[in-house]
Amino acid sequence: MSTTRNAARTALALVAAAGLAMTTVTAVQAMSTGPWTTAVGAESVAGTSMDLNTAALEGCAFVAQRDDVLYFASSRAGGLGGLDIWYAERQANGAWGAPVNFTAVNSAQNDLCPTAHRNGRTFLLASARTGGCGGTDLYVTRRHETRGWAVPRNLGCTVNSAADEAGPSLVESELYFSSNRAGGVTAEAPGATSGDGDIYRSHVDDDAFHAPAVVTALSTGANDLRPNLSRDGLEVFFDSNRSGGLGGLDLWTATRSSTSTAWSTPVDLGSAVNSSVDDLRPTLSWDGRSLYFGSVRSGGEGSQDLYLTTR
Repeated sequence: MSTTRNAARTALALVAAAGLAMTTVTAVQAMSTGPWTTAVGAESVAGTSMDLNTAALEGCAFVAQRDDVLYFASSRAGGLGGLDIWYAERQANGAWGAPVNFTAVNSAQNDLCPTAHRNGRTFLLASARTGGCGGTDLYVTRRHETRGWAVPRNLGCTVNSAADEAGPSLVESELYFSSNRAGGVTAEAPGATSGDGDIYRSHVDDDAFHAPAVVTALSTGANDLRPNLSRDGLEVFFDSNRSGGLGGLDLWTATRSSTSTAWSTPVDLGSAVNSSVDDLRPTLSWDGRSLYFGSVRSGGEGSQDLYLTTR
């Protein structure tokens, strides 16, 4: 068995052991489908730590299942190097507490796009650490009751490529992510290993992560990046610089009636949420009412800050 195949199977064993591929899809309950409110800084939640955003870069947010932990990437001081993954816990008053470095999953290289699975024991991320398949790869780790978090394992070079992967989102037996590998919806020059970003889907079963395929309904010749699915898998959010946006990368969304049907045509979230500059990596809260994302818009504290919109 090849090294790549072994890596993929090892990573899958972590996923399967945690019950990722066998859970039943449950519709999001009481989700509001109304319009999104005007986006505000994530520190606007009353009582939230004023260290949530800093003069550094904050982005790539993810809200855990019970809406009790906010994970994000930051280049602030106090990390292990480059971008690190940090987390803030929900306080009794509903505010976010002071961020803490998630040292168990970080490396000396860039670590970003945190994704906590609903079981509370499995965690995915993107990382540029050494030993990968090239560029930024997707990794998975599992928390043991007595030993804590295991060293993150590469998902293998069937899912990862020589280019960059980002934004893992795992719902049931579907792993969604973005990649700028060659061979997406736009043909690259012969010999090219990278191109524009597209959204991919890899089927997961009890044997392996299958070779990913580009999701043509969500991808264009522009950069389509960092997908995040609702907990029932029927709603997806991502960032893209495709035509029809307000400028730079905008947040877009699409829906489907079941996990076996096609996605609708993506729509821009509009001027209440997006700006004329980059808005990226949206993440939907467990109850489907809050959307966190990063933005480089003016008026923030650093080069990129965390923002929040609700519906």
